[in-house]
Amino acid sequence: MLDLTKLAGQMPGISQHLKQEVKAGQKRLETAKELLERAKQRQVHLVEAQQKWRDRALFAAATPLEPLDTRINLFAPPERHTVFATDGSQIAPSHHEVAYCYLINVGRVMLHYGQSLLPLLDSLPEVFYKAEDLYVSKQWGIRTEEWMGHRRMVSEAQMLAEMACRWVKPPGAHPGPNLAMVDGSLIYWFLEGLPGEARDRLLPPIIEAWAQLQEARIPWMGYLSAARSGEATNFLRYEACPHPTPDCTTRCNNLERFPCQIVDPLRDTSLWEHLLQPGQRGPLWASSARILELYPEEQRVYFCYVHVGTEIARVEVPQWVIEDEALLNQSLSIMLAQVHKGYGYPVALAESHNQAVVRGGDRARFFSLLEQQMIRAGLRNVGTSHKEARKRGSIA
Repeated sequence: MLDLTKLAGQMPGISQHLKQEVKAGQKRLETAKELLERAKQRQVHLVEAQQKWRDRALFAAATPLEPLDTRINLFAPPERHTVFATDGSQIAPSHHEVAYCYLINVGRVMLHYGQSLLPLLDSLPEVFYKAEDLYVSKQWGIRTEEWMGHRRMVSEAQMLAEMACRWVKPPGAHPGPNLAMVDGSLIYWFLEGLPGEARDRLLPPIIEAWAQLQEARIPWMGYLSAARSGEATNFLRYEACPHPTPDCTTRCNNLERFPCQIVDPLRDTSLWEHLLQPGQRGPLWASSARILELYPEEQRVYFCYVHVGTEIARVEVPQWVIEDEALLNQSLSIMLAQVHKGYGYPVALAESHNQAVVRGGDRARFFSLLEQQMIRAGLRNVGTSHKEARKRGSIA
């Protein structure tokens, strides 16, 4: 039980620390604005320097594809369109339960606008209990719980493609404006640290699902709320560099803090919050994530920041979408309408999460159903561990 009386004594120190952080953040923001104004005048030179010295940089910085002062107003979406979304949840394996297994539940949502069609809101559960599912990741030093999260990501992409493509391909179906959405980034940074064999089990099925969407001409989008990235702001470090060339490895490798690190840790969203008006997007950026080198060229991910009214959202789309300006603007307008319908967050993503979430009661019913099936199969001594039983029936 949390002792609020003891906790209250720590509150003044926390509030004082946050007050100091706000003051320091304002100073970093003003510095970033000044660097941005200077960088606008030298953008071509800075991009050339970034490309030339990229391998010598000790920080990750995105590359702007448009002028830094780009401001694009987004308009109302087409009256007739369809939005697809998936999100996942899971029940983690536990040695204290009746059986060591895990469950992935993927929520699916298909919302039609201007078409007088019923929506699709459901979820698809899948149980993993075989040895090859439970212990395959051990050979790479990956915990089962972590591997389960990776498998969920694959399932979300596959079910999104299956749902969307099934809708647009049947004879008589209206291909009309469509948008597929996922919650979170399309740049799977964590794959960089995985062994190649493990990565090859995760990325190819996702790429295949994206290829199906591309073939059906369905743009997909990653929506990041409260994004913590500083990729775009880090580009300003090339302007802040005091040296003739941004050769970090030679000039700054032994320093505790780089001289160009004058706005760190300012987030991209904190800067663009003061630069964009509601309903506007900023310039497109190319991420410097090395994992993108394993993506097919037409599926490499680019991003921009959009003022959705309630916050600055980071929106990620594949290359083939940004190459079609009309399709990009249409996709962003549908996304913005989803945010307005969801009162600050895309309604399709919110509903797919609600369909996917596994609550405590669902977890108990799942293991109860599993226990019944095990007893029917003739298994004996079926039940939870003494530890789990004691925790559930505490007398304290």
